[in-house]
Amino acid sequence: MTTLQSVPALGTHPASGSLPSRAETREQLSKAAYDLLVIGGGILGISTAWHAAQSGLRVALVDAGDFAGATSSASSKLLHGGLRYLQTGAVKLVAENHFERRAVSRQVAPHLANPLTFYLPVYKGGPHGAAKLGAGVFAYSALSAFGDGVGHVISPAKARRDVPELRTDNLKAVAVYGDDQMNDARMALMTVRAAVDAGAVVLNHAAVTGLRFTRGRVTGAELEDRLDGTEFGVNARLVLNATGPWVDHLRRMENPDAAPSIRLSKGAHLVLKRTRPWKAALATPIDKYRITFALPWEDMLLLGTTDEAYEGDPADVAVNEKDTAQILDEAAFSIRDQQLSRDLITYSFAGLRVLPGGPGDTSKAKRETVVTEGRGGMLSVAGGKWTTFRHIGRTVMNKLAALPGHPLAEDMEPISRLPKKLPLPGIANPNAVAHRLLIDGAAPGPRMSADTARHLATHYGSLSFDIARMANENPALAERIHPDAPEIWAQVAYARDHEWAETADDVLRRRTTLTIRGLATDEIRAGVESMLGDRG
Repeated sequence: MTTLQSVPALGTHPASGSLPSRAETREQLSKAAYDLLVIGGGILGISTAWHAAQSGLRVALVDAGDFAGATSSASSKLLHGGLRYLQTGAVKLVAENHFERRAVSRQVAPHLANPLTFYLPVYKGGPHGAAKLGAGVFAYSALSAFGDGVGHVISPAKARRDVPELRTDNLKAVAVYGDDQMNDARMALMTVRAAVDAGAVVLNHAAVTGLRFTRGRVTGAELEDRLDGTEFGVNARLVLNATGPWVDHLRRMENPDAAPSIRLSKGAHLVLKRTRPWKAALATPIDKYRITFALPWEDMLLLGTTDEAYEGDPADVAVNEKDTAQILDEAAFSIRDQQLSRDLITYSFAGLRVLPGGPGDTSKAKRETVVTEGRGGMLSVAGGKWTTFRHIGRTVMNKLAALPGHPLAEDMEPISRLPKKLPLPGIANPNAVAHRLLIDGAAPGPRMSADTARHLATHYGSLSFDIARMANENPALAERIHPDAPEIWAQVAYARDHEWAETADDVLRRRTTLTIRGLATDEIRAGVESMLGDRG
């Protein structure tokens, strides 16, 4: 591992084509007049900014924290149709989710999405029988046009070969189906890049301190740069509130009397080291409506999730002892004890689902997107599923086009005329990229290890070659950040110069997997901060 003493020597001056400085971006935001200001850099705001910029609008996007810094990087990391929605008869919703899942995993971002086989164990005395679940996974795969194979049932013995820690006591059968998974923070970041490539101007760590009004209409926002305290403002013909759990906070800036529009549900997850390799994920029914997941992800095991009402400050959401105990207890239905030791936990995280306001159990609430218009003309968008992030962006664009008086319609290309499956930056076959990285590693410079090549290929796609060039030019950047993780120091420099990384957490939690692996030591954090401070 690179020692702290050697880290300052790793800093490289920003490469050509690197991002403008924060001061330059603030000046651009302050002086230009935008058609649309998106407040909120979660995936809903990012997707809307991407689609709006594609349509020809002048778009600005700001977030008080980092891009995908809250719930958008605290999901179950799945692109899925939503098997449990079949239980409520939401057949159309499942079919729509599958369409979006396939589009993202096959045409839009095959370099960022991975197919994943799911095993759904059927235990004696469980909430569902083998025949019912067998029919369910068949119907589920049919709604996906059998693109992931035909849902079927296998024996416990076969399932145990693929999932060695599967609990087989009283296990009657295992239903099988297919979905996809991703690294949500990386997917969101690539969508930010796509928005910027289309012309959007973006700034993270910029908090809204107030809204601007012109004759009673919201026409912009006052902001403060959280990194140096600089105050500035942005003017826009329309403001979109996409602040997720904070959506009502911003609505009250527009109208102090605004009634609550949403409720929140907390979803907690645990990340554990794996005792042995897993070739499939487990989706274990807990009751009639809920499923708990055990997902092989980033060479680790992701367990969750919880689903309970949350009424505190969204900034304070965290995993507590009750959450940890619940997740481990539910996982124990189908996983052997040796895999569930607390000593294996490397990280825990919690996000907040934004649900439409109303009574009832949050686990049964619809995961739908709600778009509302406030008294001052500000639009607010809240709720939805990661899987349908492109659909949500298109939905908001259709709403913009249909606003009374059509203030933006004349200046925007109709969403129906835009490419339906425009790929995200770096699109490539990740297997081919990994192969190239290994072959190119035979050239002058340090040879790249197979796990690093694979990691780069599945998190950056063809952009991996830019990182490899940095490593070849400066051998210190080719060194691993930690011996137990595939990431190399070139990724930190790349995050600084090309991916809006401003803090150590930006790098360690969202642009790499060091924090999630439990490897973000004080020494590594100091090294990252040193490199971030060397901006040329």
